[in-house]
Amino acid sequence: MNATAAQAAQEGYRPRRRRVPYWVLPWIGVVSVLALFELLSRSQLISSRNFPPVTEWTQALVDLIDDGDFWTAVGNTMQGWALGLGIAMAIAIPLGIVLGSSRLLYRALRAVIEFLRPIPSVALIPLAVLVWGTGLSSKVFLAGFAATWPLLMQTLYGVQDVDPVATDTARSFGFGRAQRLARVTLPSTIPYIATGIRISSSVALILAITAELVIGSAGLGREINLARQGGAVDLMYALIVVTGLLGWALNACLARVERRVLHWHPSHRALEVGR
Repeated sequence: MNATAAQAAQEGYRPRRRRVPYWVLPWIGVVSVLALFELLSRSQLISSRNFPPVTEWTQALVDLIDDGDFWTAVGNTMQGWALGLGIAMAIAIPLGIVLGSSRLLYRALRAVIEFLRPIPSVALIPLAVLVWGTGLSSKVFLAGFAATWPLLMQTLYGVQDVDPVATDTARSFGFGRAQRLARVTLPSTIPYIATGIRISSSVALILAITAELVIGSAGLGREINLARQGGAVDLMYALIVVTGLLGWALNACLARVERRVLHWHPSHRALEVGR
């Protein structure tokens, strides 16, 4: 009997495995990739002239913290991003709600939207320079134009995806058009709008930096170009990393705001339960 119990206990015993915390895994991946590129550059498997060791451009990145011109460039880039995204939101959200609510109006303007939406914003750089020059206005125009379309389409999809049963129910209770918009359409569309804002945020940042690179508007893009022309390759890579960190930080902030604003939405409640 004792032998049977001991055997059962031995078969039922399973040693617990120590799991690595989830927040550690991304850092392991980042450190591994950086270490790999450091090794490749130091061993001359890739040209250290074109791709300096990670430690060199990391040092250049640290040196930028005390550089006032660097923070001015960051501010200029953020200014173009914020104005471009703000203009896109002011245009795309109301227009998307109006077009999504009116099937006749949407059909009338659909051809115009489908023509303008695929135009690469970079192709409009000569037009922007011709009309507004190489200053902030051109950068804001390019960022706003590019950021408008993802947000507009997301808003359209959100309005058109409203449950018709909910709309009919609100109508049967005597709700007018404005009340149905405020109590049914907008709550159902907000998740789509939030997704569109995050997508448009990335697009606006890309176009702002592109304008700085191509036409020389003040900002990080111009600083990257100046570093390349001056042969400061380590500084150039450091500034490129800054643009990536900036995009990551903006997306993380918007995602956090989205979770707080949409804490009532089933998708976010499911994520919280999953955690």
